[in-house]
Amino acid sequence: MEPNEIDALARRAQGGDRDAMEILLGEVRPRTLAICRGVLPYSGDAEDACQEALINVSNKIGTWNGQGRFTTWLHAVAVNSARSTYRRMKNQAVAVDPTDHGALAKPDPRTTSVIAGTRLDLLEAMETLERDHPQMVEPLLLRDVYGMAYEDIADLIGVPVGTVKAQIHHGRKLVRPMLAESGG
Repeated sequence: MEPNEIDALARRAQGGDRDAMEILLGEVRPRTLAICRGVLPYSGDAEDACQEALINVSNKIGTWNGQGRFTTWLHAVAVNSARSTYRRMKNQAVAVDPTDHGALAKPDPRTTSVIAGTRLDLLEAMETLERDHPQMVEPLLLRDVYGMAYEDIADLIGVPVGTVKAQIHHGRKLVRPMLAESGG
């Protein structure tokens, strides 16, 4: 489907058309899964995140303002769902043998799928950045991981392009040392 067709379908779904919602979710699922795979390299984790993203799309489609492309809004929903899935799985991870490690040790990357991915250093850096500078995380991920244009990011989060550029620049400066420590 062309972007204008997806936008029109999303507007119909926003208006309560259930058939349009079903078609829309089917149409954007491959794109959503690809976005989630960009964050979570283990396919099972990416599938979980994709499912969560599609549920969020159906429940929160009313928050899409209709001015930018639906797919740009979808991108943010999918990234946030992937990060949420990562956090949930990280919090659920337990030591392989608690008696050998005493109190909860770091999860074994060979047995914890979400931790086994190559994006661990980036996701950890984003978690750290989010604690002190939450406004920088989304623009930084959208630009540096997904290559979105500054203007699209600005439209999506509702701030001027100059602010987006400043947030990304400052976020990169804060994240770079964390990635260097991990070898990333």
